[in-house]
Amino acid sequence: MKDNNPSPLIGILTVRKANGAIAGNSSLFIELQKRLISLKGISFVFIPEEVESEFILGYTFSPDDNRWLKKRFPYPDLVYNRIPFRKSEHDEQCQHFFSILKDKNIPFFNPCFIDKFELYELLKNHDILQYYLPQTILADDKRNLFSFLKNLKTIYLKPRQSSKGKGIFRLRMNSPLRIELEGINKHENYKSFDHFWESWKEKLLKKYYMAQEEIKSAEYNGDRFDFRILAHANLDDYILTGVGIRQSKEQEITTHIPAGGRLLPYQLLQADEHDQFFQTIVPQVGKALSKQFGYFGEFSIDAGVSKTGQHYIYEVNSKPMSFDEREIEEKKIEQVCRLFLQLTDIQK
Repeated sequence: MKDNNPSPLIGILTVRKANGAIAGNSSLFIELQKRLISLKGISFVFIPEEVESEFILGYTFSPDDNRWLKKRFPYPDLVYNRIPFRKSEHDEQCQHFFSILKDKNIPFFNPCFIDKFELYELLKNHDILQYYLPQTILADDKRNLFSFLKNLKTIYLKPRQSSKGKGIFRLRMNSPLRIELEGINKHENYKSFDHFWESWKEKLLKKYYMAQEEIKSAEYNGDRFDFRILAHANLDDYILTGVGIRQSKEQEITTHIPAGGRLLPYQLLQADEHDQFFQTIVPQVGKALSKQFGYFGEFSIDAGVSKTGQHYIYEVNSKPMSFDEREIEEKKIEQVCRLFLQLTDIQK
């Protein structure tokens, strides 16, 4: 951007929903726009279908008018990938746009959603991070899954490509003649593993499930809790942006808020060993992701601690959802905009 035009120009990439509306977190987009304007920059939201060879049709939020305006923009200085659907990201049109960005040398983040088992494979070969992983296998083979369950007695079944705790089940072998399956809204018993497999084989294979060791999580006031860790890139490193606590209340399968989990302030459970864990894993996870998949400017980590004090990494999310903690969300806006300036070589 030159002359008196706002700089940097940030493009926020998303897609249309099935009903034709623009998908995405509009409140996040608005807050980013307000902060960017204060830094003499500007942003616009766009979809791959409205990308032309010489310009892009996009939507920019006007704080003065309190509404979105559709305008024609030049190619941005940076693209912030906020496509919310895995399938959309693999569309030919979207992949073609990513190749255009590379040809034009336009930086963008984050490059893709993360497959949970690919993440496990990446981290288990990492010198440091391998020590924080629950045992995990693919749930695509009857014999291997039976052996895994028989050895551990209780495991989690997770779709490799899902989020927000969707599709997660806990499988327990109470005895060879009683297999118990629990979900957020499901509870079933099977008289043998064979009967379970016959009932679930199709779903496990179709949804690309993996199986993971159950960690006996530490508890607060009788209910388990997990950490939600938000991190952002900073020059050649990664820094901790904030930590929230999510506690299971209505069920024990997941601590996600939409599934009945509740929020606790990290200060309530803050401990030096937790802080050291966060500071250890954040830069290592960020560098490993960027080396493997392409540049990650931000990510969140679902992590936990066992009753014996062992810390674990459960998942890493490439498109972090909004944090319910206002102070973390405000810091996120600052960190993302700071990153925009860093990556476009614009200083405050």
